[in-house]
This record gives sequence, C-alpha cells and structure tokens, in this order.
Amino acid sequence: MSYVATNILMLIALLPVAFVLCWGLFNMMRDGSPNLSQTLMRWRVGLQFVAVVIIMTVMWVRA
Repeated sequence: MSYVATNILMLIALLPVAFVLCWGLFNMMRDGSPNLSQTLMRWRVGLQFVAVVIIMTVMWVRA
C-alpha cells in the first residue's frame, strides 16, 4: 500500500471521531440533553477504538 493511500485511510478513520467529539462539545455548551451527551461519548469511544486499530494496522503494514 502506498503512503498516500494509508494516509487517506487514517484520515477517514479520524474524521468521524473529530465530528462526534465536536458534536458532543457543541451539545454540552448549549446545555443539551445529557442522554445525547452520553450516547455521543459512547460513539466516540467506539470510533476511537476503530481508529486506533486502523492506525496500528497501517503502521504494521508500513514496517
């Protein structure tokens, strides 16, 4: 795999994490639903796990 392809793959893995994090922060700043904040936190943790697995796989393939 080329460096460009793996960089794009890592970016695709990180964008949803950043989106859910910003959505959760926005919800918290405007005193949104605590249940939504909890759900977003759970989604963020799951997406972070997937992103870390993808990043570690890319590092293993590059080595």
